[in-house]
Amino acid sequence: MRALAQYVMRGPLQAGGVAAVTTAVPLLFWIGAAVVGLVVLRLGLRQGLNIGLWALLPALGWALYGQDPTALVVVLQTMLMALILRTSGTWEKALLSGAFLAILTGLMLPLMYPALLSDLVQSGIEFYKQYNAEIAQELGSDLELIIRDTMTASMAGTYFATAVGMTMLARGWQAALYNPGGFRKEFHSLRLSPVIAVLCAVTMMIGPVLGLNSLLLAWAAGTPLFLAGLALVHGVVARKQWSVQWLVMFYIALLLLGPSLMMLLLVLAFVDSWLDIRRRIKPDGSAE
Repeated sequence: MRALAQYVMRGPLQAGGVAAVTTAVPLLFWIGAAVVGLVVLRLGLRQGLNIGLWALLPALGWALYGQDPTALVVVLQTMLMALILRTSGTWEKALLSGAFLAILTGLMLPLMYPALLSDLVQSGIEFYKQYNAEIAQELGSDLELIIRDTMTASMAGTYFATAVGMTMLARGWQAALYNPGGFRKEFHSLRLSPVIAVLCAVTMMIGPVLGLNSLLLAWAAGTPLFLAGLALVHGVVARKQWSVQWLVMFYIALLLLGPSLMMLLLVLAFVDSWLDIRRRIKPDGSAE
């Protein structure tokens, strides 16, 4: 992947070509998004827009004629987060901008792709009626609304998660080419401010009160907290100079325990925003 990043940074022709081809090819759009993110991070908005246009053209084709907005949304979110990261220098603001765009995406999807969502909702209803008839009967007329909100939130949340991953990939490429070790240090220090942590927590819980799509709000607002929790784990392991096996075991546990461990990470990230746990941990080998 580093060789690809080096090739992309040779010039606008190479970057634009890779962005256009990968975005046009199914299931490779994420490479195009990462390429655009790298150009934005390294060269700024003007060059990023020039290269981004090459990725947006096939993405628009997929969105308009293929009825698949995935590439378009991911490229736009990656461009926005990369730009905010470049100008502010903080992942916190970049993640907040992505979360806002994720909520906006969730609100726009039913308006822009009603047929697509209707097909997905109908498939979900048929699934429940066939395999969970009791639940379907118990929910009654609410079943369609629940499935519609779930589908919308899942699509918008998946786009957001992919865009975050591509922004991180772009940042990793930038560090590998121009600042070795910089991304690792940056990620290990990722921590939300107390105000932003409270804002995310309130947003996650306010959905049912306001009658909004609570799953969409939870996914959008929970992602910054979740990443801050992951960064806390990585930072503690690095500060204690533990082996990479600890991280391997952690991610295995995350796969096995799923929501339970994810919720614990959210709580730890919230607490860390106030206490700065990494600063309080003494590195192994330090003097008492």
